[in-house]
Amino acid sequence: MPDIDFANLLGVLAIALLAPLALGFAPHLKIPAVVLEIVLGVVVGPAALGWLEPDLAVQIVSLLGLAMLLFLAGLEVDVRALGGGLLPLALVGFALSLAVGWITGLGLHAAGWVQDPLLLAVTLSATSLGLVVAVLKDAGQLTSALGHTTIAASSLADFAAVLLLSLLFSTDGKGTGSQLLLCALFAGIVALVGSAVGIGARNMKLAGVLVRLQDTTAEIRVRAAMVLLIAFAVVAERLGLESILGAFLAGAAVAALDRDSTSHPHFHLKLDAIGYGFLIPVFFIASGMRLDVSGLVDDPAQLLRLPVYVVALLLARGLPAALYRRHLGSRKAFAAGLLQATSLPFIVAATQIGVLTGRMNPTTATGLVCAGLVSVLVFPAVAMALAGSGAEAKVLTTGSGR
Repeated sequence: MPDIDFANLLGVLAIALLAPLALGFAPHLKIPAVVLEIVLGVVVGPAALGWLEPDLAVQIVSLLGLAMLLFLAGLEVDVRALGGGLLPLALVGFALSLAVGWITGLGLHAAGWVQDPLLLAVTLSATSLGLVVAVLKDAGQLTSALGHTTIAASSLADFAAVLLLSLLFSTDGKGTGSQLLLCALFAGIVALVGSAVGIGARNMKLAGVLVRLQDTTAEIRVRAAMVLLIAFAVVAERLGLESILGAFLAGAAVAALDRDSTSHPHFHLKLDAIGYGFLIPVFFIASGMRLDVSGLVDDPAQLLRLPVYVVALLLARGLPAALYRRHLGSRKAFAAGLLQATSLPFIVAATQIGVLTGRMNPTTATGLVCAGLVSVLVFPAVAMALAGSGAEAKVLTTGSGR
């Protein structure tokens, strides 16, 4: 066997077990487990106690966790939610997010806080779709006008943000024109593979075999999804794009192909179990271990920037929700803005790429991740207080939520 030490990975997995368990004993604390995982990663990592290090074993599993996180985010995307006139609204809203983020980035760049205003704009442009869906579902708002509008806007924002991050800030270093051509080529490959899989799935004999093997030890659908995930990530990387784009599109492709899940109702649960039960917590804990919190603590001026980053996130993703006032009303439009401004996983991924490419210094990256933590802790709770109960929700007749 290769000489790899699994002691650090064991420590990380122990934290992944204890974090949600501790929150389970304190249900009055409305803290998402991901927040505690990142904080504990900071505490036990090199920047604080130094008990654990993100060594090779941790890095490998963490990388798989990032891929699985983006895959499951793509799986949440429901193109049908963009029907009924929501697509133009979502597009205008995302364009406004980029504009506000870019203007904010220009100001912070002039102040010497950020190196690349456009990277900041892209970093602030996404939403934690999985978390927002869970919050809306728990509040009984998933099929309401608020739910449909927020999910549609967040789905488009997540897809566009991942695409822009890969197109404009790839670690490969190719020019934007070349990246655009490669993205078009990759989109063609995705469409071709998706069409081939879709045609194959309609074969009655093959469909029968899939149903027979899906809940045996073969777990054939899960294996097929994992092959698609890694294959798309590899193809994206070989084309000089970010592997996270491949992972995200693999999830979106599975979601598009898996519209009728009546014959395999446990498929998504199994994917969630692999992701959230093993791989994804390792990514978040390892991300915490890599955060440069010493830069914030040692320099009070850096710490004072945190509220500015939180406001920047709220403006970039929250301000476009003013477009929803006509059909949601002021209170629920504000609630939608808070939900849209709830972002953490993409911020973690984008800041890591920014640090790797030299477009963002580690202290700025840490400040942005901390702003994401604040958004996850505060924004959903305030949004649901403003939205009211699910019984008051007005259900739309167009689109459908997952």
